[in-house]
Amino acid sequence: MSRLRIVVDRLADWQPYYPTDDLITAEAFLALEGAAADDDATHVINLCANLDYLETGYYVSLLAQARDQRVLPSVETLNQLSRKALVDMQLASIDPLLVELDKRGALAGDTLTLRVLFGECREPELARLARRLFERLPHPLLEARFEKRQGVWRLSRIKPLALTALANGEEDHFASALNRHSTKVWRTPRARRRYRFDLAILVDPEEQLPPSNKSAIKQFIRAGRRLGIDVSLITHRDAGRLAEFDALFIRETTRLDHHTYRMARKAEHEGLVVIDDTQSILRCTNKIFLHALLGTHKIAAPRGQLLHRSDMTRLDDKLANLEYPLVLKVPDGAFSKGVVKIRSREELESQAPRLFESSALLLLQEWLPTDFDWRIGVLDGEVLFASRYYMARGHWQIYDHSSGKTRSGGFTTHDPSEVPTAVVKTALRATRLIGNGLYGVDLKQIGDRVVVIEVNDNPNLDVGVEDVVLKEALYDKVMRVFLKRMEQQLTRE
Repeated sequence: MSRLRIVVDRLADWQPYYPTDDLITAEAFLALEGAAADDDATHVINLCANLDYLETGYYVSLLAQARDQRVLPSVETLNQLSRKALVDMQLASIDPLLVELDKRGALAGDTLTLRVLFGECREPELARLARRLFERLPHPLLEARFEKRQGVWRLSRIKPLALTALANGEEDHFASALNRHSTKVWRTPRARRRYRFDLAILVDPEEQLPPSNKSAIKQFIRAGRRLGIDVSLITHRDAGRLAEFDALFIRETTRLDHHTYRMARKAEHEGLVVIDDTQSILRCTNKIFLHALLGTHKIAAPRGQLLHRSDMTRLDDKLANLEYPLVLKVPDGAFSKGVVKIRSREELESQAPRLFESSALLLLQEWLPTDFDWRIGVLDGEVLFASRYYMARGHWQIYDHSSGKTRSGGFTTHDPSEVPTAVVKTALRATRLIGNGLYGVDLKQIGDRVVVIEVNDNPNLDVGVEDVVLKEALYDKVMRVFLKRMEQQLTRE
């Protein structure tokens, strides 16, 4: 359910723009008060001119949040904008970008005034700067002033900009930026009623090995819309738009020190349903955490040792219960990267220092050669798919990066009823330690022994691979979990 309200001081302020039923005056919005339950708005864009503390515009954002509506700007943003110290704290991270832009000649003269409309500006060379300002201080209309003093560019002032302050060319830009920021404004009421909820899928169009191929993304969009969910694709540049949506589905490779984690955290803060949630990202992306977690709960995993930089001087103790060959892993590698096969003590002493450059701890495990790994997909505590991923030809891993080009082995996908019971049970036990999201559990089976290699928080769901058995039903199942959780979220609100 996503009904938008655009709040202005006077209806005449909107005269230059395309008419929309979403428009409401501040006076009418504030007067809803006890009748707020009759107003089905869940998203509010506050374009009032006076946003000072306890003024009309401030109360629009305050009451919107009190009514559990997602509002831009939020009261938190208004409070930050009113205090220079808080602004400086929020925007300290833009200094390196100013240095970069200055070196490229994008900043001319000694002063610059930049108008930011929903994270966009009219100067293409300053687009990253505008987006960064909006991400740190999400506000529909901002005016930032920069000054160059003693050869260094600094932000000297940033303030909200009134809608009526826009000139002719800026009005067109504002309309386009608002359209891109929230297409809901331009939908006819009939089209809008087709969808109960709005879901964003986070993707990286440039990612070489994304968790879902383009065909799968299209399937998710179709499945969502069949269930009354409007599905939109976003990238990391759309962090400021998250409050528009009811759910976030991350289909980009996740990392902790990365925008995927930050966007998941921001979405959770906004009350969205999120897969992958931050807890799952935290627990799955670090192999050392997972190794300790599985060991604590006595779930079978390859025998191994944690290796600290200082342990290189006492390898005899660390290797006492292990035999070559071994596998040495960095904590946050993905797609077989950061994993090295170790055949001897000399090779360990050679390879470990290189991997220690990125992590104080490494994971050293026994090498378990198999023709394939099981990948059991689990969603909401139930098996979603079961695939075998075979090792790349002539290589000991599924992905072979040794030639400079990435090669991978084949696959087969099976009905879960065909999978050995021990494999399925072990996979489900492992995911219960993580959460109730979407996971891909990699396991090896050697005779009667079944071990968990890792649990992935955003497993591949590709057309022609993981969907071979369920086909369209796989995408429906994922979207139905989102639908169930969004309905539950609505009930709690």
